[in-house]
Amino acid sequence: MVGPSRPLIVLFGSSIVQLSYFLNGWGATLTTCYARKADIFLRGYIGWNSRMALEIYKKIFPKEHCRDKHKEIQPSLVILYFGGNDSQDPDFPNSSHVPLHEYVENMRKLAHHIKGLSKKTRLIMLSAPAVNEEQILKTYGDNRGRSNEVGRKYAEAGVKLGQELGVPVINFFEALYGKPGVFWDGMHLTAEGSKILFDKIKDVIKKADWEPTLDWDKMPTEYADIGTDMHLEMMIKETEDETIEITDSESQELKPQ
Repeated sequence: MVGPSRPLIVLFGSSIVQLSYFLNGWGATLTTCYARKADIFLRGYIGWNSRMALEIYKKIFPKEHCRDKHKEIQPSLVILYFGGNDSQDPDFPNSSHVPLHEYVENMRKLAHHIKGLSKKTRLIMLSAPAVNEEQILKTYGDNRGRSNEVGRKYAEAGVKLGQELGVPVINFFEALYGKPGVFWDGMHLTAEGSKILFDKIKDVIKKADWEPTLDWDKMPTEYADIGTDMHLEMMIKETEDETIEITDSESQELKPQ
């Protein structure tokens, strides 16, 4: 245990989450915004689908911690993403495909569990994303079993589920579809792709009527009475363009492993 206690934010999902600190990613940007305000826990697993998530979700989010003396360790916010691997072609070798109806029910189960962790645990869901089919083929020599035709169906189902549950849901497909420079391999995000996702998450957080607020600009800064504090929004604005330019240049040199 490291003190003092802060609100906890958990990023839970597959490769879009595991790589969220890569190339000035959206997870890294969130961590910068929440510096001295909240702690971010990364729970990302490359290649996973929603079925795999159901095997371990109670270990990541154990409800027994809701008992009185442990209430404070429950997350204040969870950002939940699965769908890209679920939507993979079932005939692709070693496919992670999960049928659409099962995917929806898996996500429903995950969402219900997370929302039930505490009265103040908030949830943001990300739908299945778009891909750049031509770029995937060029990078890997095949389509990796991914297509926008199928991905769109999973995205639409995910958005519909979020609306049914009354949970903020980001249409990750529409956010990326047809946009240049958002992937380094056709599936995983460049700095520009991450910026698009971060901006969507930022809009949800700043518009949400949550009590207590999770808007970093309105949250207290830890030990603000000691030393000086530089306004993060100003710092990000001054460095963002330069950082994105650098990381995008680096991304052009990436090769698949």
